[in-house]
Amino acid sequence: MIRTLVSNELFTILLTVGFMVVAVAKMVSPKRFEDFIIVLVNNKYLKIYSRDQKFLDKFDGLLFGNLILSLSVFFYVFYQFAYDTHKVSINLMFKIAVGITVFILIKVLLERLIASVFQIDKLIDYYIFQKITFKNFLGLFLLPVNALLIYTLKPTLTIFYVIIILLLILNLIGVIASFKTYQSVIKNNIFYFILYLCALEIAPYVILYKVFISK
Repeated sequence: MIRTLVSNELFTILLTVGFMVVAVAKMVSPKRFEDFIIVLVNNKYLKIYSRDQKFLDKFDGLLFGNLILSLSVFFYVFYQFAYDTHKVSINLMFKIAVGITVFILIKVLLERLIASVFQIDKLIDYYIFQKITFKNFLGLFLLPVNALLIYTLKPTLTIFYVIIILLLILNLIGVIASFKTYQSVIKNNIFYFILYLCALEIAPYVILYKVFISK
């Protein structure tokens, strides 16, 4: 049976966990966190920490956890607005979180596989690091945004449009910063990089869009 709640108790718990996870990340790597929060205006973080990438990184792992929580809460708040309901289904929230996690992880694994086929592993390793960094930054940005949507602002379509546009702008800034940082590597592999972008950066989102509008 699907358990439903009519209060913001679950949102409060998830937001609290998100803030705690970010706090732990700051405690684990205080200097790295300081560099991370200014990544939009300074590419020092990308240059320094891309050199020592690990598949399982504690700092990135913590911030990725917050990203999943933040995106899940945001999408659920949008769901409540779209269907004009105040009930909170724990099962649905869990499914959203799992769906987001599986989508991102499968996409990263496919990216690494295709990079290996095209023999551009080094370039894609840099690119994936950049993407994870800015996705984690978006997760940090969504924490206060979600709090405002839940406790202060009355969600409207205009507010959601503004938030989504801001998220897209932040992501675009990240992509531009990454291209500037790794432009020499990209230029040497431009053909394969364009194929990669079409296959794994454009196609998946087009497919998702088609799926959702067909429902």
